[in-house]
Amino acid sequence: MAQSVVTTRILRRLLKSGAHFRAEKLLERVHPADFGPILRELTPDEIRIVIDLLFKHRRAARMLRELPPELLPEIIEAVSDERLAEVLSRLEIDDMLELVGALPEDRREVVLQHLPAARREELRHASLYPPHSAGRAMTTSFAALDEKMTSQEAIDSLRAMGLGANDAILYLYVVDDLKRLTGVVPIRRLVTARSDTPVRDLAIREMISTPPDADQEEVAKLVARYDLLAIPVTDVDGTMLGVITVDDVIDVITEEATQDIYNLAGLSEEDRVFTSARVSIRKRLPWMLVNLVTAFSAAAVVGLFEGTIEHMVGLALFLPVVAGVSGNGGIQTLTVITRAIALGEIEFSSGMRAVGKEMFVGLVIGSAAGLISGFIAYLRHGNPFMGLVLFLAMVVTMVAASLVGAAVPLGLKALRQDPAVGSSILVTFASDSLGFFSFLGIATLLLDRLG
Repeated sequence: MAQSVVTTRILRRLLKSGAHFRAEKLLERVHPADFGPILRELTPDEIRIVIDLLFKHRRAARMLRELPPELLPEIIEAVSDERLAEVLSRLEIDDMLELVGALPEDRREVVLQHLPAARREELRHASLYPPHSAGRAMTTSFAALDEKMTSQEAIDSLRAMGLGANDAILYLYVVDDLKRLTGVVPIRRLVTARSDTPVRDLAIREMISTPPDADQEEVAKLVARYDLLAIPVTDVDGTMLGVITVDDVIDVITEEATQDIYNLAGLSEEDRVFTSARVSIRKRLPWMLVNLVTAFSAAAVVGLFEGTIEHMVGLALFLPVVAGVSGNGGIQTLTVITRAIALGEIEFSSGMRAVGKEMFVGLVIGSAAGLISGFIAYLRHGNPFMGLVLFLAMVVTMVAASLVGAAVPLGLKALRQDPAVGSSILVTFASDSLGFFSFLGIATLLLDRLG
């Protein structure tokens, strides 16, 4: 039995009996990231009690920050406006923005009115940045040192900051009198330097930074490319605005990867494992209807060769083989090209080389699969022309499927659309239709030899 199930049962028993002190002790052993499965099984009244218990230990904010997005509305609904405002005020601005965005519109303004004025202003300023931008993902809590400080003064200032146990100093940023970023100091270099060494002499000047309006996906690529633990966010004058830490980057990468996976399958990001059936049906049905249209369109291609199939019924046996292999080949190419676009490894201008490579791969794989399929067709029907038809169809279809699998995401990218949106449906439709057309078309040309 899963640990979360056992914990939930024990917790509900303790809450029902009023043993809140023992419930507190149990909750202390639960990591914030593991609260999702537990809270999902509790009633609104039980959730309210748990939030109160966590709030006493200053853990409610961390718990809310770690909850899956689809559980937030249900949890938020069980918490009062005042308590929710208190929890929000303890979050970093990037996490606060996310949770405020999950609030129903009729509650949002009420909850914000309970926030301290300084935090409301901070939230308002951060909200001015575009969605999914560096300004939205950054935290304004970072360690900045005046470049005129000595190393000992810098160490003393860090001690005076009163950083908590959960505050991690990844980099020490050096700023001038106007708060403009001038360098970064490794902690080891700072603590091993002579006490009278100026911080400006310890700073590394070659830095990677990002503007606040940069897309968060591009920021994630920078962090991954240069193996950074954090990246500073600066305005046009170089003024330090905040930092994006590696944990935020992981969230961005996870979010973007989820979006691409969902888009490839024609799904919405709102459709998660705990989403209500009504929402899942509403999100999936439109794409399923599109898929139904493409399936009938592919079937119409087969209908064009109804006479050929009536003359040689054995051809119908190999239609799923052609469609299955070509569809898989097209999706493989689609996945490789979409990933390359997402990671910035390929642009539309350099896409022709990638298309050529994928078509060559399709040619080789199609030839290998065609030889095997053609030999099996020959053994079954005792007619070498049946094997030839299947071989030629497999080669043509695999090359065409590879072309379509590469061209669709590159074309969407050129149109400034997400390369993953609905791509799998389009590629599957094209590969099936081309597969049926090539196989039955070649069979029609050689029909006299197949009889």
